[in-house]
Amino acid sequence: MGWEGTILTSSDGISWTSRTSGISKLLNGVTYGNNTFVTVGNSGTILTSPDGNSWTKRTSVTSKSLVGVTYGNGLFVTVGLSGTILTSPDGTTWTERTSGISKSLREVTYGNGLFVTVGLSGTILTSLDGTTWTERTSGTSDHLWEVTYGNGLFVTVGQSGTVLTSSDGTTWTSRTSGTTEDLSGGVTYGNSIFVTVDYRGTILTSSDGTTWTVRITGTWWNLNEVTYGNGLFVTVGNSGIIYTSPDGNSWTTRTTGTSNHLEGVTYSQ
Repeated sequence: MGWEGTILTSSDGISWTSRTSGISKLLNGVTYGNNTFVTVGNSGTILTSPDGNSWTKRTSVTSKSLVGVTYGNGLFVTVGLSGTILTSPDGTTWTERTSGISKSLREVTYGNGLFVTVGLSGTILTSLDGTTWTERTSGTSDHLWEVTYGNGLFVTVGQSGTVLTSSDGTTWTSRTSGTTEDLSGGVTYGNSIFVTVDYRGTILTSSDGTTWTVRITGTWWNLNEVTYGNGLFVTVGNSGIIYTSPDGNSWTTRTTGTSNHLEGVTYSQ
């Protein structure tokens, strides 16, 4: 997902096919749940698809840009600018929720029965049901760009190499990442490791969320998102760049057929 409504799909992460989104708006994030793909973007854009090929525009009840989206506990949750939070059971009908803040939210995840969203100036909110949200103390004023859940741990990454971890979403601990670059390009968990990427092509990996190792892709292009599925890590970035890796250590560039910036990526079986 990316600029000018760009959507690419792949069954193996190697060969990619361009799909018609029907829009020209920037698409920022994508998730899969309830047999439905949901992608969100600027000006309240929401599209859904049953197969990743044919997409339908939905009414999102907001004109604010939506940045992150996730699925859990039978609910889609998307977050965005000015503390915007929307929820939907099916991806079609959306309801705006009260976040209690005006700071922009950048990403949202679900794990251990809890939704966690992060954003600017160290903002962290949690919710059991996607409706009622509680602000948590992050211990940092750095912007938090991404958040994921894996191996019993929430991990959020952000500005100036910031990494925080939490087992419950309430109490957060600062970790040393080994970089001062903005970790704005996503974080994911798979194959027993966490992987995060940054805007200068750096990739970091960790088996426990505490100790991180820098990996090299060989690119200086911005990496904007990363996911794991079917035994493969996939990261996407500016100018249509896509890298894949089976282990998070060695990365291979793939041909996409587009020069548009790619902002989001997800996997479904």
